[in-house]
Amino acid sequence: MNDDLSKRRLGRGLAALIGEMDQSAPVDAGRPPVNPDRLVPIEFISRNPKNPRRTFHEAELQDLASSIRQHGIVQPVVVRTTTAGRFEIIAGERRWRAAQLSGLIEIPVIVRDVDDKTALEIAIVENVQRADLNPLEEALGYDQLIAEHGYTQNDLGEIIGKSRSHVANSLRLLKLPESVRDMLSGGSLSAGHARALVSTSDPAGLARTIVAKGMSVRDAERLAQNDIKAQNDPRPPGARKDDKDSDTLALERTLSDTLGLEVAIAHKGGGGQIRITYKSLEQLEEICRLLERR
Repeated sequence: MNDDLSKRRLGRGLAALIGEMDQSAPVDAGRPPVNPDRLVPIEFISRNPKNPRRTFHEAELQDLASSIRQHGIVQPVVVRTTTAGRFEIIAGERRWRAAQLSGLIEIPVIVRDVDDKTALEIAIVENVQRADLNPLEEALGYDQLIAEHGYTQNDLGEIIGKSRSHVANSLRLLKLPESVRDMLSGGSLSAGHARALVSTSDPAGLARTIVAKGMSVRDAERLAQNDIKAQNDPRPPGARKDDKDSDTLALERTLSDTLGLEVAIAHKGGGGQIRITYKSLEQLEEICRLLERR
């Protein structure tokens, strides 16, 4: 069995597993054994150090803790066994944290005894599907799967139910300097703002300008495009040609988002050029595959 087929099957298996993670289920011939819900002392459960989610807002945890005091934990926390009587969280760290704040002594769990690789995959996919990750956490999760388990962007797209270009655009955020990443994690910059800055000469400076002026994503893209054009034009500012029209800029953005790569259009009269910038052989091969399909 080739790697591509194996990973596609893995993706379907993960989707099925995630779909039933928050439910107990009887054992039958077509499923692996599933432990019924049980109550476990909260101190016997530890967080997954590889959970892609890093940010937990105190106010949201307090709100959830208040709900838990009134109604209990509606969805069990999904865990795996580590040592006798002790467990590590696969999915549900937010519920576990809020349960501690609410004063619970024990919480309901579902046990899924999976290996490290599958636990990481489930943690990333579950968080992405629930939209619990900020854009930087999502990108770091994808990068972790690629680095540790050899996934391609296509593999990840199939597993998480997103397009390959979505994965590519997420990974581009990891090229930004730390100060811009902090703005992204903190919510002062959106993923759209941040993606526009990846290829600019001064992402941190432009990010501060965007935040200070409350610029929209479209305004940020224009700001970034002007910076990129200035990098590629050796002439002094007064001698540079006029900015591209809005239709051309919009088309560049559309193609860049579709391919997950930087695209520049030079249109003059009835013709022109399209330039696609790639930074790895994998990206070049993907461009070739897309062209061949046409």
